[in-house]
Amino acid sequence: MGGVFGVCSKNECVTDLFFGTDYHSHLGTRWGGMAIYDGQHFYRAIHDIENSPFRTKFESDIPELTGNTGIGCISDSEPQPVVLHSKIGTFAIVTVGRINNKKHLAEQLVSGDNAYFSELSGGRINDTELVASLICRKKNIPDGIVYAQSVIEGSMTMLVCADGGIYAARDRLGRTPLSIGVKDDSHCVSFESFAYINLGYQSCYELGPGEVVFVTADKITPVVKPGSEMRICSFLWTYYGYPTSNYEGINVEEMRYRCGRSLADQDQGIGMDVDYVAGVPDSGTAHAIGYANRSGIPFARPLIKYTPTWPRSFMPREQSIRNLIARMKLVPINSLIENKKLLFIDDSIVRGTQMQGVANFLYACGAKELHMRAACPPILYSCKYLNFSRSTSESDLVSQQVINTLEGDNSKNHVADYTDFGSKQYKNMVNVIRKNLNLTTLEYHSLDGLLDSIGIDKCKLCTYCWNGVE
Repeated sequence: MGGVFGVCSKNECVTDLFFGTDYHSHLGTRWGGMAIYDGQHFYRAIHDIENSPFRTKFESDIPELTGNTGIGCISDSEPQPVVLHSKIGTFAIVTVGRINNKKHLAEQLVSGDNAYFSELSGGRINDTELVASLICRKKNIPDGIVYAQSVIEGSMTMLVCADGGIYAARDRLGRTPLSIGVKDDSHCVSFESFAYINLGYQSCYELGPGEVVFVTADKITPVVKPGSEMRICSFLWTYYGYPTSNYEGINVEEMRYRCGRSLADQDQGIGMDVDYVAGVPDSGTAHAIGYANRSGIPFARPLIKYTPTWPRSFMPREQSIRNLIARMKLVPINSLIENKKLLFIDDSIVRGTQMQGVANFLYACGAKELHMRAACPPILYSCKYLNFSRSTSESDLVSQQVINTLEGDNSKNHVADYTDFGSKQYKNMVNVIRKNLNLTTLEYHSLDGLLDSIGIDKCKLCTYCWNGVE
């Protein structure tokens, strides 16, 4: 997906920008970048971070960067920031989101006053460059941001460094967050609310859906008021968000505890007989703690993630590499596995390949039974609003594959039937997935249970990947 961070200070901002951007590394592993303005010129650095951490790639750039205003990003889609010299001035921009009508917008721009776009590998256009070009169709940056937001189908959150500060714009339906922190002589803007705490900032403002503000070192100026409608991504709490972050006032770690407790309540009456409750590292761990605390079943860690070198397993583009990393990064504790009945909780089941690998691995280590719980409902639709690395083709989703098997050529007309928790179709699908993954039992969290665990108005939460509701 990606994350963005920006700093406006009366002093040198490079250190804050460097560490604040680095704190978004859990959101992507392909590109990292920073652009800093010294009052006259922009200084920019962009690196491929697929094989090395952000800090390692950018440490050598720090002495060359200087200025008191800057923006940075971690991106899984294209190299950023983009710096543009245009009729409305020179500015730098970073974005997080997805443009579904990219081809139409690009053709419209090229046929108008935009001469060309630089081409990425595979003939792709850089989304951030496209957004910058849309902004330039208006007479100033604020009007350009409003225009870009109005014509983009999908979602687009952005930071634009211009006019001596940073324009911070949250996407129209607030699918991704933006928070502002403050300390003496400085403000920062961040996707992740925790990213600035250790830098001495305190949270002071969270942008609403579609809101635009202009941030300088000493003040926050409203540009566009927040909208009344919100569809923030529920997956931020379930999986993508870092445990220390808060979205709409709800902490990620606490939500996962509640989610685990809800799963335990959902299991009441099943008569579970297991030795330990465990989480699939890392994001499944908090859910498992909540489950263990509610159920009274002891919590344990039979699998330990080797964190010094292995990145998140879903990030590489090739499935074979994802499978390899998924296996290599988890180290077993045999005494907690052999002849044990284990209940594992993971944040979700997407393709099912990694879950199957974990199950086979645990059985090879001597597990007697393996019960699996997913912290969210079956994923039936690929996200069309955000560039999630997990948003694979719908044909790759394990739930869709099973529906195709059960329904045949007419399966697309029956997907909605499988969103009804507890229905005959739903139970058939889950049972086939359980057999395919070689699990003793398998249960998914109900959508109502998940949304109750988040705890904000359900109308403000996006649930498209589970029920297809926009």
